[in-house]
Formats: sequence, structure tokens, C-alpha cells
Amino acid sequence: MGKVQELSVTLRNNKVVYGPGELVAGEVRLRVSAHFNFKALKVNCIGSCGVANKANDTTWQVEEQYFSSTLSVAEKGSLSAGEYTYPFRFLLSATIPTSFEGPFGKISYRIRATIETARFSRDYRTEKVFYVLNLLNLNEINDIEQPNIATVTKKFSYLIVKSGIITLTLSSDLKGYTSGQIIHLTMDIQNKSGKDIGNIIAGLIQKVTYKSKRIIYDLRTIAEVEGSGVKSWKQAEWREQIIVPPLPQSSLHGCNLIQVDYFIQVSVRSPEVLVSLPIYIGNIAINSPPLTPSRQSQLPEAVIPTAPPAEEVGAIGYQPMDSVVLPTKSHSQQQTSSPQAFSYTPGFENDAGTQIPVPRLCISTGATVPYYADGPVVADFTENPLILPPEYSTWAQPFDPPPTYEESCSSANSSMSAGN
Repeated sequence: MGKVQELSVTLRNNKVVYGPGELVAGEVRLRVSAHFNFKALKVNCIGSCGVANKANDTTWQVEEQYFSSTLSVAEKGSLSAGEYTYPFRFLLSATIPTSFEGPFGKISYRIRATIETARFSRDYRTEKVFYVLNLLNLNEINDIEQPNIATVTKKFSYLIVKSGIITLTLSSDLKGYTSGQIIHLTMDIQNKSGKDIGNIIAGLIQKVTYKSKRIIYDLRTIAEVEGSGVKSWKQAEWREQIIVPPLPQSSLHGCNLIQVDYFIQVSVRSPEVLVSLPIYIGNIAINSPPLTPSRQSQLPEAVIPTAPPAEEVGAIGYQPMDSVVLPTKSHSQQQTSSPQAFSYTPGFENDAGTQIPVPRLCISTGATVPYYADGPVVADFTENPLILPPEYSTWAQPFDPPPTYEESCSSANSSMSAGN
């Protein structure tokens, strides 16, 4: 580096995660080996978002800036050989969004130090990245404690002249969760046909929407579970659980270019039927007391799907239906997931009823830079594990988003009307 042997930015107490409205304080450290002339030493605190049209491209098509504040900590002068420190302080805006990094864009925050030198001499620069966590409190979302239910009915044809009806009803115990919590799913499948239907697939899906000159949807399956198929003229119930790993929170309040959504999707591939259930992933868990008799009665102990129209119940070859319990064939979290890998959530217990000792902060890379649940947290990179999320898709072109619950219902009604 020539005369400048060291130029670095250090944050007070080595803090790496800040909240909106917090004070970011630290110092710039400078070490020179000989007499050194400079024009100014400036420190800049920057928060911005950029979105590209190609995966892993650093040339942003659109950008938005949340703040940019500059301090001149030393004016024109000269320094003799030695070490110097220059303190700085910046107050973050109260409305900035959570840090995020994905294949098509990111929300980033950094401190940049620049030594401006005389004309024809090169400037010296360095920067320090820090993260912002704008907590999503699930308790502020309406009806978040209520069970979440979606139903879709589809009429299909088989063996050319025969027809049948498939009804899928999907429900979850809540509408919002935090990392480490368990999503309790109940699926009711009615096969009112003489044809066996294929395996049932349920998955936790993340959809990230990038808004630039064109809209890009990036979807990935976070966790997936597969259940057996349903025989003809059978009604099956399938109960499963999905543990929520460390994930970016739903939405990114304050950001207009990137949107994060989650949903549970259940599908049958033969015949093709799909139902989606939107959910929230937050940072502050639902503060619900132990279940009272009134709240217990609201939970879907036995899901009764909406009956199809009377004229369709009389499909060719109609027979009384037997009810069965659907077994699980495979689960993506059975072998690879461990409770110790997830963020701490108060009240998260194992089957034996004992509290699981898990770290309170999970540092992960890619699209999950740091996300954690309730309680005071100190970032400690030495004690907390590095958690790598599943790989993002490499889609370079925009794709249509998955259907919403309302669109699924509309599509199902249209299919039934066409059958009539």
C-alpha cells in the first residue's frame, strides 16, 4: 500500500447487526510508514438496494438508496510515521429495510473510509459491511393466530368416458411462524373416482420477487414431504410437520424493489391438482397463551372439506368412500435437519417436553444474513454455526408466480363449471 500500511474500519464492540434508528459508532484506523500528505479523510455510511436482470450480476438495472451520510474526520494536512484513529458516529433511519442478498439483488449497508490524496496520486479506500434487522412482529398481523385453511376441487376425465372429482383441503395451525417453530399441517384428500391418484407432495416454498425493468420471480423449495397416493373411492387424511429453518422474514418493509413471500403448496401430479396456503415468516413469535377450550375448538382437529355440487357427486361409477390415514413416504428434513440448526424460539420443545438448547443467533449466507427470533441477541461468529440454505434456482428469465389462494379457488370453480 506504499506509505499507508493499514486503513481499516472497526465498529464499536465488534457489533454486526443493528436495528432501524440505532447509532452506528466506530473508528477508522490508519497506520503510515513515512511522512504522508493527504487532502481529506472521509467516512461514508451507505444503505441501498440494487436489482439486476441476470443472476449474480453486479450491474444493477434499478437501484434505490435509503441513506448516504458523509463525515470529514480529518482535513488537509500531513502525518508522520505512526498509527492514528478517527472516531465516527451515524444515526440510522427508522424506516430502513432488513438486509437481504439473493441471486438477482440485495439490500446492503456499509461504512466506507476514503483517504483523498493530492492530484495524480491514488486515493485509498476500505469498507466495512454491517447488517440491519427490521423485526417483523407477527402479533401485529390480523388473525395471525387463526388456523389457515384452503380447499380446491377439480373434475377430471379418465378412460375417455369416465369422470371423477378430487378435493384437496389443506390447513395449518397458525398463519405465521418464526425460525425453529413447527408448522403442523393437515391434508384431507377425497378421491371420488374409479382411478387411483398419484403421490401427494407438500412443500414450504419461498418466492422472491425482484422488480426492475421486468419482474423476475425466483422460487425455491425450502422443505418437502411426500405422502402415498390415494386409492379410488377413498378419503384420506395426512398429518405432517415442517420445521422452519433460518429464513429471511416475509416482506421487506421499506424496500420497493424486493418482496419475499412464503406459502405451503400441496399438489397431486396425476391428475394435476394444486392448492396453496400463504403463510408469514417473522422474527417475533406469536405470544399466545396455553390453549383454552374456546381456542382449542377452533383448531382443525378433523378437516371436513367443502362438498362438491350435487350433480358432480353423481360421477360415473360413484361408490361410497372409505376413510384411510395416509402414510408419509419421504421427508426432506428427516435426515438433514436438526433442531440444533435452528434459531431459538421460546417454548420450542421436543417430544419429551424438554427445552431444546439451540443457539439464539444463526448466521447464514446467501439470502439469509442474519435472522433470529425473540430475545436479546449478541452476534458471536465463534459459537454459532454457519447454516447454508438450499441453493437458489438459476433462472435468468421471469416466470409467472404460483397461484394465490383466491386464484386457486377461481380456477377450481372454472374447472367445475366447464365440466357441467
